[in-house]
Amino acid sequence: MLRRRNLFQEKYNSFLSELRNEILSGSIKPGEFILPENTLSEKYKISRVSVRKVLALLVEEGLIEKIAGKGNRIKLPEEEIPRQTIKLTWFSGSYETDIIKMIIDRYEQTHPYVHVELIILPVDYYAERVTEMIEEGVGPDIFFVSDAHFRIFEKMDKLHLFEPYNPVGIDAEKDSYPVIFEMFKQAEQLLAVPVHFSPVVICYNKDALDRAGIPEDDYNSMQNWDDLIRIAKQCTSKADDDGRMEQYGFCFSSSTNRWPAFILQNGGRFVSQDGTHGEFADIRNVEALQFCLDLMYKHQVSPIYSHGSSFLAENLFKKSHTAMIMSTYYFMNEFRGTGVKWDVLPLPGNQDKATILLGGALGINKYGDKIKVAQSLLEFMVGTEAQTLLKRHGCTIPARRTIAEDDQLLNLDIHPVHYNAFKDVMPYANSLQGMSLTNDHLHILNNELHVLWANMETPESACNRINKLL
Repeated sequence: MLRRRNLFQEKYNSFLSELRNEILSGSIKPGEFILPENTLSEKYKISRVSVRKVLALLVEEGLIEKIAGKGNRIKLPEEEIPRQTIKLTWFSGSYETDIIKMIIDRYEQTHPYVHVELIILPVDYYAERVTEMIEEGVGPDIFFVSDAHFRIFEKMDKLHLFEPYNPVGIDAEKDSYPVIFEMFKQAEQLLAVPVHFSPVVICYNKDALDRAGIPEDDYNSMQNWDDLIRIAKQCTSKADDDGRMEQYGFCFSSSTNRWPAFILQNGGRFVSQDGTHGEFADIRNVEALQFCLDLMYKHQVSPIYSHGSSFLAENLFKKSHTAMIMSTYYFMNEFRGTGVKWDVLPLPGNQDKATILLGGALGINKYGDKIKVAQSLLEFMVGTEAQTLLKRHGCTIPARRTIAEDDQLLNLDIHPVHYNAFKDVMPYANSLQGMSLTNDHLHILNNELHVLWANMETPESACNRINKLL
């Protein structure tokens, strides 16, 4: 008897939850009639008495109204609308937070029965905190996840917390860029849906290059490492009597989102394709790391301390202390109001053209009770209106191709003249996952390369030593 009650309660709760979520998500629009009671009874395998109880409850909640002789209709919005809350988490310091608030406002206007609670979590241990919230049963219903966060979820063996979802209206091949979808898959199953992305590119200070007498055609046609060194030398100021530099020609950081591009450009690899053993001792990797050292110690066109901070390059650039940096479209959002006349161009190649790709996506809590509503918010976030807001108000590149490549949305007060440089880069952009690099691999690289960056070890020695660890 107890088991029968449990089965009844499960069916009853499932029907209540599904019907409520169809209303909240907009699957059934205000003013539309829901299915007749007998049809609902047959569809959900519960009695008509139970159907009536659920409908009465939804009437009490203000979601539906009973129309005599016609049936039950989704209530038209009024001034005081009872809203169901879903929780969305984002991380502190995100360049897109203000735009996300605009998108939420628009979503709530078109989904009058839903309130989105935006929860900003500290950037440190963000993935761990989201995991704790889900496992403690306090949400979120939907959460932002970068490719770096996704690798952390994978390392913690927590990808089972994601509800797999392929949204309607955005196909990786036709409507976006397949490589950014690959970052958020496990065993070919999409677990989080990309919202935006950025390749690593060069940002340059146009005034600094002009002062150095470098024609625009020269730096915009930069092809290889020799070109980079030549132009960087011309932009590097002479040291004063105390050895201080006013401006460097180029700057990059020790972040694994930056320098690995040089490995790829020289045809190198980090680990085998299946990730089971290291391939870091390859001579091409040795040459690439030697190039990094030469930028700092031989040619002296890049500051040595660039390896003390992941964002030192960007901070020096904002203060006009470096003419060119490796950066992303995400960080370009900070360049507004700095007085720097800046623009963007692809990284020069060497043996190959290559760069690093970063991405951001939305995941749905598999154990949430508002999955359908979360899906509707996700679909809105990758829809035309939300993606247009993302493009209009920032440099971050939307995942939807038609919006990302729409020149009508460009604003020179926000976007660089050559914003579309990303289009040339995408065919050869590589994610860290695509290189078979896990968080454990990246941790080893971060920890073990400090001696090399300090010029206290040869690239060959570093590559051989690190390869054993990888």
